[in-house]
Amino acid sequence: MTLNEKAIYLKGLAEGLDYDKTTPEGKLIAALIDLVGDMAKALSEIEDDIDYLNDYIEELDEDLGNVERYFYGPADENEDDEDEGCDDECYEIECPNCGETICFDSEDDPDDLTCPSCGEKLATLVEDEDEDGDEE
Repeated sequence: MTLNEKAIYLKGLAEGLDYDKTTPEGKLIAALIDLVGDMAKALSEIEDDIDYLNDYIEELDEDLGNVERYFYGPADENEDDEDEGCDDECYEIECPNCGETICFDSEDDPDDLTCPSCGEKLATLVEDEDEDGDEE
């Protein structure tokens, strides 16, 4: 049942009670029922506006995707992985066995590093790179 339907149902129930609308309590009940009806109508209009805006945003998103594809070409899934790289606080090495780029931070124990792709232990490679960095 929608909010409008519930508001109409409440109004029908109140009218079925045959309450006196001239008493202060009756006036209050009538005003509250009118308020509920007005609020239900306003919410219904807001929901319609939201649905329209959501549809409009989806159209804009599709159009923007078309523009991006026109200017930048089709998206390549492999490009996303290469663009991510490591954070500023990470070190990046290439596995000598499989060539996969591996990111790790200074908190990782170099003796325990293994390549997630091929499983090769990378401890000696990390030590060699640290020594190369010290020489510069």
